[in-house]
Amino acid sequence: MSRTDGDAEHEPSKPDHNSKASSSSADHEETTAVNGLNGGLEPGNLLHVDHKPRLLLMGLKRSGKSSISNVVFRKMAPHETLFLETTTTIRKEAMHSFMDFQVWDLPGQIDYLDPEFDAESIFGGVGAMIWVLDAIDNYMEPVSRLTETILHLQHSYPDIKYSVFIHKVDSLTEDFRDDTMRDVRQRITDDLYDAGLENPPITYYGTSIYDHSIFEAFSKVMQGLVPQLPTFEALLNTVSASCRFEKAYLFDVYSKVYIASDTTPIDMKAYELCADLIDIIVDMSEVYGWDRGKDQQEIDPSKAVAAQSAESFVSNIKGYHLYLKEINRNLSFIGISNNSDFESGKVLVDQNMQAFQDTLLKVFPRG
Repeated sequence: MSRTDGDAEHEPSKPDHNSKASSSSADHEETTAVNGLNGGLEPGNLLHVDHKPRLLLMGLKRSGKSSISNVVFRKMAPHETLFLETTTTIRKEAMHSFMDFQVWDLPGQIDYLDPEFDAESIFGGVGAMIWVLDAIDNYMEPVSRLTETILHLQHSYPDIKYSVFIHKVDSLTEDFRDDTMRDVRQRITDDLYDAGLENPPITYYGTSIYDHSIFEAFSKVMQGLVPQLPTFEALLNTVSASCRFEKAYLFDVYSKVYIASDTTPIDMKAYELCADLIDIIVDMSEVYGWDRGKDQQEIDPSKAVAAQSAESFVSNIKGYHLYLKEINRNLSFIGISNNSDFESGKVLVDQNMQAFQDTLLKVFPRG
């Protein structure tokens, strides 16, 4: 049975239980009306008054863009996205988390390539563009629109990184999903090659809001916006070797997006356990946590390690041991081990993790 994700957001009329966790990662949202071809903006509303990294969600209407944004950044339950209306305005969210960045959800019915449209106000300063493609619908038109968009932007904005989310793949069988992803990739590559663009900077992900694939895909996209990524990976490789972790992640707590991991292959089952642990920690901290306010991490990063930080150790879940260490209010480390005697060496792990936290806060001092 096919399913259509919603493609817009309701303005919340009253607070709900999901809003608390997302308030720290999305401090405010702006709505920009699309008024014909006048640049898509209401008078006096300047789009990039700052230079925060910007991430665009694009695609045809009803492809699931707003559903993705709500699930990842607003903690909306996936089944609630079925009631979202079609987006008719540019939805802008300023995210204040491990770094400041913006997420813009663009309506699919607008032709942003029209010469009368102010393309600079939309694409100027964009770090990454995500094109959401509905895998259960006819994807010939979205593929054509995507290639047209890339060719149009490639010369004026060569630094934009492109990602294609082949969305709603949970509705497909495994074989059909693989065939669809292969076909989409081949068609886009061939169309761009015929137009003279070889080896385009595009990554492809099969996604669904009903499992962890959407968080995995967003993690890969966000890593492209993190300039310290090589340093993070090197630190995580070191701590994994010293603590005998099979895999190590650095998570943004509120979105469950991991901004870095060590270079060992990813085990999706283990990653899902980490994401679930993040959910539990966030839910428990809302009930039993303390209000840090403007703590030492904001006032003096050099003293941040002296502040009390959360820590969790979960033993033998589906054969894994999970070790969580809060780095600051926005970032948490999670290490995964399947070593049966890992718990006996936890004291040494604690010491190594303290050294890791000290070093990481020097590299990335934001609280």
